[in-house]
Amino acid sequence: MDARLRRVNKEIADCKNDKTSNISLELVDNSPFHLKGSFPGPEDTPYQGGHFEVDIIIPDSYPFQPVKMKFITKVYHPNVSSASGAICLDILKDAWSPVLTLKSTLISLQSLLCSPEPNDPQDAEVAKHYTTSKGSFDETARYWTQIYAGGPGPKDVKESRVSGAARDDVAIAGLEKAHVDQFEGIGFPRNKVIDVLRRLNYRGANVAQISEDRIVEELLKP
Repeated sequence: MDARLRRVNKEIADCKNDKTSNISLELVDNSPFHLKGSFPGPEDTPYQGGHFEVDIIIPDSYPFQPVKMKFITKVYHPNVSSASGAICLDILKDAWSPVLTLKSTLISLQSLLCSPEPNDPQDAEVAKHYTTSKGSFDETARYWTQIYAGGPGPKDVKESRVSGAARDDVAIAGLEKAHVDQFEGIGFPRNKVIDVLRRLNYRGANVAQISEDRIVEELLKP
């Protein structure tokens, strides 16, 4: 058995035997070098009550090269791509050390959910939302946790997630329904309105800084 396989097997066993961290690891397609990690959302955050899964690839030179991780569960967070699940975290890049383990790295991801770093974002649009309208950001992150990570929420939200019914695309984008209705009401397609308002960060105090003419100008672009 080579050193990499020995190390990974030990880490999987250690994680299984640790009943306090709530971090779990399981094999994907029976490969010890392709794993799925999971952990609960941290308390007192918009992610509380959610269950978050992470795709893990063990490189050939592990542990001397960092593992590759990305979120499987969709997460609304400045340091996680809302499209691909890619993660911006120093220990997954140049701050990696061979003393780090799969479990400690997943715990660091859990901590990242507690303490976003909007000045070093993976998702610039989400980072703008976080820095300009924290209350609205928290609501959106909480909604994503409800519909994508099984977090607690209103009964109708859970039923929508379970039944596969249409999700609230305005809430997913972190926008106000009244703002979307306003521009949809003058004839612009709903999806385009949502896309433009999200890109312009038309939220919270920012609304007063962006003229309606500017929005219409963006909506008229092909």
